[in-house]
Amino acid sequence: MKRYFPYLLVGVVFGFVMIKSEAASWYRIQEMFHFQSFHMFGIMFSAIATAFVTTQLIKRLGSQKSLDGHTIEIPEKPAGRTSYIAGGIIFGLGWGLIGLCPGPVFALAGTGSMGAIVVLAGALHGTWLYGALKQYLPH
Repeated sequence: MKRYFPYLLVGVVFGFVMIKSEAASWYRIQEMFHFQSFHMFGIMFSAIATAFVTTQLIKRLGSQKSLDGHTIEIPEKPAGRTSYIAGGIIFGLGWGLIGLCPGPVFALAGTGSMGAIVVLAGALHGTWLYGALKQYLPH
C-alpha cells in the first residue's frame, strides 16, 4: 500500500487543483464551448505546453525511471488518421453531452456530485465493455 501512496497523493492534489481552478465546473466548460471565456482554453493550453516540454525532456535525456523503477519509454504512434478522428469525435460528443472530461469527473465524484458519480459509473462500464469487445474491434 505504501508504494501507491505517491500516486494517491498526486491524484488528490490534481483533483483539488481541478476543483479550485474551476476546470471541473460545468459552467466553465459551457463557456468554453460557446467561446465566451478564455479560462478553460488557458488551462488546456498550459497542460499541452507542460506535456510537450515534459515529453521532450524525457526523450532527450533518455532512460528516465518511473517511481517504481521502470524505464520510461515513449513509443512512436502508428500512422493513420482514421482512428484518431473517430476517437476524437466520440470523445467530443461524450464531452459535449455530459459537459465533463474524464479528469474532472473523478474530481467531481470525489466531492460527492451525484451526476458525476453516474457519469463515472457509465465511463467505467464503457471501459469494461471495450475490454470485453476489444478482440472483435478493428484497430
